[in-house]
Amino acid sequence: MPATTRRAPAKAKAAAKAKKPAAAAAGRGKAAAGKPVSGKPVANKAAAGKPVPGKQVANKPVASKPVASKPMASKPMAKPVPGKPVKPDACALPPAPQGLVRLLEDDGTVQKGRDPNLPVDTLLFLYEQMVQVREFDRRMLMLQRQGRIGFYGPILGQEAATVGSVAALEPRDWIFPALREGAAAMMRGLSLTEAINQLIGNGADRCKGRQMPCHYTFKEGNYYGMSSVIGTQLSHAVGAAMAAHIRGDDVVVLGYLGDGATSANDFHCGMNFAAVYKSPCVLFCQNNQWAISVPISKQSASETLAQKGKAYGMPYVRVDGNDVLAVYSVTKAAAERARAGHGPTFIEAVTYRRLGHSSSDDPTRYRDEAEVKAWEKKDPVDRFRAYLQKRGLWNDDKEAAFKEDIAQRVNAAIAAAELNGPPADETLVTDVYAQVPEPLKEQLAEVLALEGRGVNQGAFPL
Repeated sequence: MPATTRRAPAKAKAAAKAKKPAAAAAGRGKAAAGKPVSGKPVANKAAAGKPVPGKQVANKPVASKPVASKPMASKPMAKPVPGKPVKPDACALPPAPQGLVRLLEDDGTVQKGRDPNLPVDTLLFLYEQMVQVREFDRRMLMLQRQGRIGFYGPILGQEAATVGSVAALEPRDWIFPALREGAAAMMRGLSLTEAINQLIGNGADRCKGRQMPCHYTFKEGNYYGMSSVIGTQLSHAVGAAMAAHIRGDDVVVLGYLGDGATSANDFHCGMNFAAVYKSPCVLFCQNNQWAISVPISKQSASETLAQKGKAYGMPYVRVDGNDVLAVYSVTKAAAERARAGHGPTFIEAVTYRRLGHSSSDDPTRYRDEAEVKAWEKKDPVDRFRAYLQKRGLWNDDKEAAFKEDIAQRVNAAIAAAELNGPPADETLVTDVYAQVPEPLKEQLAEVLALEGRGVNQGAFPL
């Protein structure tokens, strides 16, 4: 009989039985300390007023205080209970109705006692970046309609979610984007001209036209080159954060996803690994209500997407994604929590995609225009501009001058990018091998000699 299936001798069984009371008492001691006993179920009771891991925790609103722009206090944070909404010392924001963290009303009025009091420079930076990406977005969509670029994924309506979350990080932190976080690369230093080079896919493009438009890569800004495969960046983000932790790097990784990605395998893998290994990351879901033509109601039966963090044993926050102050504050608190060694946080930013999923999409075929009009009233740029005006930090003259400056910079970037020709044909093989094999050289020569062949023939399929 194999050793693993042998029965214990009678004496051994008696000895084990005699030790049970002591072991049980020790187990109860561990459970009281908030740690389940290995191999033994934990009673569904609270010890010393604290939930026991494994107990179902109600989906309560986040309780916290406004966060300042300065780093959080260096004193150790309380260890969060797995699956429980973020505690006040873990995410410094006050409770909000229906569990949605919100600081600004639709008219730009800050809720009483909830202004995070960010420095003026930070406030103006947030606004300028939101306006810049909106203008860039508008012009690039025009270029696509004119056939000057092949594809574009607009961000209209989601500027606060992207800009606010990126601005909350430190420069050393890494960003793993989904489709609508191109503004993050530009905030990290990617020039407008380089961004347009990538959209065109010309010879000055870092990827030489081999990556889809809007799929920027910017290593110098710790901005990871994304993939259009839904959700794959989450496993990458969590793995990179785990690697940083192992190396002892003081780095936080911000991994983005859309509401549709919560149905992808990589979402579950990423969430599970992040929680189990306390990966220093923030997983940020831009819930824009639509995964192309699939509404959120057909994506998940959960009351919220945020509460999916509960199943994996990590804190979660639901924030108004059109409120840049709330997004900034929530993300900063989650990043500092991760940096302090307390593991990941899952954030659901409730926002709305006002245009199509991409320049190839016609949203009028699957959604009601009245829905779009309703969300226009929650516009993140208008809301934040109203807040700044109430503070005396912005006015119509500044607005006009700033928009004119952005328009000129975008025009100059377009002109500079369009001066670049297509990628050299030789890059078909020179970027594959350090030393190109002779058979490939011969095949390339045959292709280049084809009669009637145009340079870089073909068009982007989307």
